[in-house]
Amino acid sequence: MWGVARRPRWIAALVLAIVIAGLFAALGQWQLARSIESGVVIDRATESTVPLTEVAEPQSQLTLRASGQLVEATGRYVPEDTVVLSNRLSEGTLGYWVVGHLVLENPQASLAVALGWVSEADDAAAVTAALPSGEVTVTGRYLPTEAPQDTDFENGVTSTLATASLVNVWTGFDGDVYSGYVVSEAPIGDARVIDAPAPSEAVSLNWLNIFYAAEWVVFAGFAIFMWYRLVRDAWERETELAADAKAAEVN
Repeated sequence: MWGVARRPRWIAALVLAIVIAGLFAALGQWQLARSIESGVVIDRATESTVPLTEVAEPQSQLTLRASGQLVEATGRYVPEDTVVLSNRLSEGTLGYWVVGHLVLENPQASLAVALGWVSEADDAAAVTAALPSGEVTVTGRYLPTEAPQDTDFENGVTSTLATASLVNVWTGFDGDVYSGYVVSEAPIGDARVIDAPAPSEAVSLNWLNIFYAAEWVVFAGFAIFMWYRLVRDAWERETELAADAKAAEVN
């Protein structure tokens, strides 16, 4: 078979296959480079507490800079607007989030604040009763709102913190609202602190580009395999013809 492969025709075909394989390999390397470039980490000082007004505005979408940032905001709670969210995990245990309505004066806007986690729904009343009546400064991590769910929100049955739903039940709501919410670092009453870790700074690769890179590597190998397969087919045909000719001579 290698005698057939050393013929000028098949040597030329091998050179062509190597060129094609090299082109496919280069495309694979390009796709791999793109997957790494798209995973570059954006360095953000999320652990330095800043005023909420420096990173976000009412009635505006939450930006990448604001998401996960430690912020502080000053305002007054509206006790009758406290909402309890069910099916919220804390260290693997299902419980409830108590969410308060903080009214800010500068600018005039409403902000949802996750006050803490409780194990029983009845404990939420004690958290509401412990809300300070005067002006307070809340410090915590600013997070994007969750998607609304098709639940009986007006009757207090829900499990998602969606500002779009909260404004429909807040009696003290009048004006603008922040699109995100703050997870308070200092829970109210006997509530437990809600876990709100810092945003991950790990490099996130683009797996679609990696998949494309792997495809190009397969195509490169297939180009060489096709050359081998064609040479082998030519050798097998010549072997069969030689065998048939020898059999004809014997007969």
